[in-house]
Amino acid sequence: MAAHLPIVLGSASPRRREILSSLGLGYRVVPGDADEARAKGESPHRYLERVVQAKLESVASRVGDGGARAILVADTIVVVDGDILGKPADSADARRLLGRIVGRAHIVYTRYALSVAPELASPRVTRTVETAVTMRDASDAELDRYVETGEGLDKAGAYAAQGIGTFLIERIDGSYSNVVGLPACELVQDLLATGVIDVFPRAG
Repeated sequence: MAAHLPIVLGSASPRRREILSSLGLGYRVVPGDADEARAKGESPHRYLERVVQAKLESVASRVGDGGARAILVADTIVVVDGDILGKPADSADARRLLGRIVGRAHIVYTRYALSVAPELASPRVTRTVETAVTMRDASDAELDRYVETGEGLDKAGAYAAQGIGTFLIERIDGSYSNVVGLPACELVQDLLATGVIDVFPRAG
């Protein structure tokens, strides 16, 4: 992507790239770093606040002054019983994580931060969006076969709502794109409010 495009996406997530592309928004990717190990006693909301701010500062330092019009960073977590279910370490871990969320509801939180030049390390907007996902009960054999597809190995909670994993989902209460990794409705509103984009959608 060309350097003049208005948004720097501080994420290597292909799902977030797909969401921005589907909205017709120009962007270029400059991934950011953050310590994603949960601190002892750290709540899910505090965890998201810390990680997203760290990603923003990391991307801003890489882009430098004048290197972007706006930076967008985000992080998505799955929460059940107050625990954060991250990306599985391997297939066995994926199977364990799925066992915790099938047959019940869990919460998906995505937090994003949007900064605008010249203060790229300081967010102009931060927002955390919550979506409840209810999964049907599934047999051990179904879960084993799903894990074997490898689809959920790089995803929080070990499943993909936009892929094969949809066969497990009975109901979504809230933003679907939030579950995928970026709440599109809220993001467009904030891009307009901050002047990063002047009109949406843009024809032609």
